[in-house]
Amino acid sequence: MNIRPDDNGQHGAQPDAADCLFSFDGPGGAIAGHGPARAIERGPAATLEDRLARAMGNEAARQGAVIGGALPFDKQDHDCLWQAVSLSFAPARAGGAGPEAEPALPAIRALRPEPPATDFADAVARALRIMGEEAGGPDALAKIVLSRSLAIEAESPLPLPAILSRLARDRSVTTFRTRLPGGPDHALVGATPELLLRKSGDRIASHPLAGSARRSPDPAQDRAAAEALSRSDKDRREHRLVVEYILDLLAPFCRDLTCPEGTRLTHTRGMWHLGTRIEGQLNDDTIPAVLLAAGLHPTPAVCGLPVARAAALIRALEPVPRGFYAGAAGWCDARGDGAWFVAIRCAEIRGAFARLHAGAGIVPGSAPMAEAAETGAKFGALLAALGLPRDAGMAGVDMPG
Repeated sequence: MNIRPDDNGQHGAQPDAADCLFSFDGPGGAIAGHGPARAIERGPAATLEDRLARAMGNEAARQGAVIGGALPFDKQDHDCLWQAVSLSFAPARAGGAGPEAEPALPAIRALRPEPPATDFADAVARALRIMGEEAGGPDALAKIVLSRSLAIEAESPLPLPAILSRLARDRSVTTFRTRLPGGPDHALVGATPELLLRKSGDRIASHPLAGSARRSPDPAQDRAAAEALSRSDKDRREHRLVVEYILDLLAPFCRDLTCPEGTRLTHTRGMWHLGTRIEGQLNDDTIPAVLLAAGLHPTPAVCGLPVARAAALIRALEPVPRGFYAGAAGWCDARGDGAWFVAIRCAEIRGAFARLHAGAGIVPGSAPMAEAAETGAKFGALLAALGLPRDAGMAGVDMPG
């Protein structure tokens, strides 16, 4: 594996390079994997271990190999993973991501919600009725995460480096970009606050988020939103379901598994969240991070409970397939160490077209229009990175050319 220095002779991540296959930049630093593009055979989650074994079937392939890319929301869909031939790194940056002035973005021709916020609220109401009808029964729906999307068309191709630079102004999130099939202009780009799984030797960590509230520029209102979230019974119930699910799935792999800090408030620039850091020690430190991540997702934070029941209902209630949204994006080295993040606050971009997704967790006590407003708030970071108003996600009208 080659380590690529930057122009100053330092080991700097280069997510803007034409041969970049994947890049991740967050509070812990940055990593980028470079081509030429060498794809891992695509397939569903059930075949991932065998496909990785074939890709790493000889010593040359194993030495220094790093794999990165995206896992889809639906385990039956095909993943998109790349084997990098060189890596670049950079330390964590303090403060913002550089000057506020970036290259101009193309004008947005149209923004179409799929579905509109009112239709999304109707789907939430239907899910709540199902929960009420099934309450107390076997395999009863306890939670479902419903999402909606925004289809955006620009006047010219959307510049991925400029979008990533804008997203990276929020240093509390991990910005990511991973190439998708079809060429270097087809990518999954986002700014996720949620760590699905990190592995280093025999140590693992996860930091699930569930329960959200929109932040306010007014300090008093912002504090009130945080305090209301921390006291919310509905949000704490939603969060507890996610944490217990992850603990149950990780427990068979670990000799030690704890939540040392308990549940705490965490935040991005635009949202407050309830978060619980989970730490563990593996029984077998040779299992790759990507296989652990593939086994964990989708968690109830992006799907629901029971997971299979919620996933089936999501397919029925959501008009647009999720693709890689609410799956996972990350990387894994030859030792099996790496980091995988929940693919939220993201967009699939191809040329001048972008599709954004945002979701909200629905449990008994949810209010349909409030959940629609939550998805609108979660679109905010991507909309701002595309040069649109943060609240455009609740409107969704054709834009002037």
